Amino acid sequence: MIPGSVNLIPETSIDLIRDLAILSEKLGFERCWVYDEGLATRDVYVTMTAILEATEKLIVGPGITNSYTRHPGQTAAAIASLDEMSTGRAFLGIGAGGSLTLDPLGIERHKPLETVRQTIYACRKLFAGERIDLEAPGFSFKSAQLDYGRCDIEIWLAGRGPKMLDLGGSDTDGVMLDFIFKPSLGEYVHQIKMGAERNNNKPKICYSTMIVTDDEALEIVRPHMTYRLVDSPKEVLEELGINEKDISRIRGALAEGLESAAQHVRDEWVFPFVISGNVRECSEELSSLFELHGFDEFMIPIFETESGASLLKTTSQVLGG
Repeated sequence: MIPGSVNLIPETSIDLIRDLAILSEKLGFERCWVYDEGLATRDVYVTMTAILEATEKLIVGPGITNSYTRHPGQTAAAIASLDEMSTGRAFLGIGAGGSLTLDPLGIERHKPLETVRQTIYACRKLFAGERIDLEAPGFSFKSAQLDYGRCDIEIWLAGRGPKMLDLGGSDTDGVMLDFIFKPSLGEYVHQIKMGAERNNNKPKICYSTMIVTDDEALEIVRPHMTYRLVDSPKEVLEELGINEKDISRIRGALAEGLESAAQHVRDEWVFPFVISGNVRECSEELSSLFELHGFDEFMIPIFETESGASLLKTTSQVLGG
């Protein structure tokens, strides 16, 4: 059976998000990632506290947080506190931060690669109880220390660029690959392994995308392909047959919302990014990708609370083969 995790987006009440986390644990999912999207979602730490209090085995962490909306020292303190409260069930998921989170707060990303690098370094030291002094691009530490951390709290990184993936391979416990163009997966894994080999590290790799077994699932994921297609590399767009006019049309419609932009996303542009077919076909494709690329974990994103329970049950069947 493929190890499974779930990514929950607290765009609705924390009670409903907690209930989905409880169901995921009952279905055998091992890890729960929780979106940290600033004003667009409920507070990530309040949500994670509710989930940890309501579950017994689930490992819980932000999926993902950034180093701009909160000082990394405060992030380390929050994760260590959650870990202490749950007797060792917290992890840290870190990334560069996206426009959905940062733009409404008027925050610009400054030197994201170095910022993430220094955040990982600082959190490692703090979790281990070491005292640190540090000057990073957007934050600093002066004789800072935590006395309630756990030195082996996992730190995961989510990213796409070659340098960020290399950093994940060299400096973290795991790297999350989210909605990658499937023919390009090998290149992304190679970048992670290059960084890992250089630093004699062995990070886990979590592969995340949508499981599409029916038209409903296809329509749920379609809006979330809009911003992903707009940000896709030129070579991927060319392989998909997407031209500049197509991208301009999607980008322009995004101003009116995801649903409006989704009307311009064709089916054939979605399927190369997702796992699709009936349960057996999805299970076979996912197993092949895990064998080919050496993935350690599969994460299913829950974009809509109403259909979340059904998607979790379907995904558990796919993971179980």
